[in-house]
Amino acid sequence: MKLRYAPTSPYVRKVVVCLHELGLDDRVERIATNVWDPETDIGGTNPLGKVPALVLDDGMVLFDSPVICEYINDLTGGTLFSSGDDRWWALRLEALADGILDAAILRLLEGRRPENLQSADWSARQRRAIDRALDVLEAEVEHWGETPTIGHITAGCALGYLDFRFGHEDWRPGRAKLASWYEAFAARPSMQASVPKDPPA
Repeated sequence: MKLRYAPTSPYVRKVVVCLHELGLDDRVERIATNVWDPETDIGGTNPLGKVPALVLDDGMVLFDSPVICEYINDLTGGTLFSSGDDRWWALRLEALADGILDAAILRLLEGRRPENLQSADWSARQRRAIDRALDVLEAEVEHWGETPTIGHITAGCALGYLDFRFGHEDWRPGRAKLASWYEAFAARPSMQASVPKDPPA
């Protein structure tokens, strides 16, 4: 299998953490991909022009992170997606954390537009969505359980991304339980092996 990836993508990080947790990391060839490069060929792999994209041995391409993560979980008979009611709680948490990532990336991209084209209202709307979602995580984190699920992994990647791109806006004040959970989860080998880094200039 081949993974088209970017080292700063939190959605890629989700996949990489899952690969580590499931013992598959050494079975996947990684192909670094800059989706913003005008000469990129990512559109031939993923018509949406996004990473992650997983190229299977038979040539089929899976995208994006929720599909890829569920595929590799099924491949190993893993428990990241659980079953019954636990599955729906895990998927709900994944969706909420993915929503944090969606809003954070929209804020990041808005801030990179020419200043005269930026919308402060749009950016503020995304930040409010992030704050509301973080408050829900804080209220529910005590009930998440100890066994990692796709929900835990996505939440961990979302919080890590906020630290990476918005470290000047510390999300921890008023969310002590979530901060404590993240400190412990971020120490997992899978998280340590996938810390996002900007490529050299």
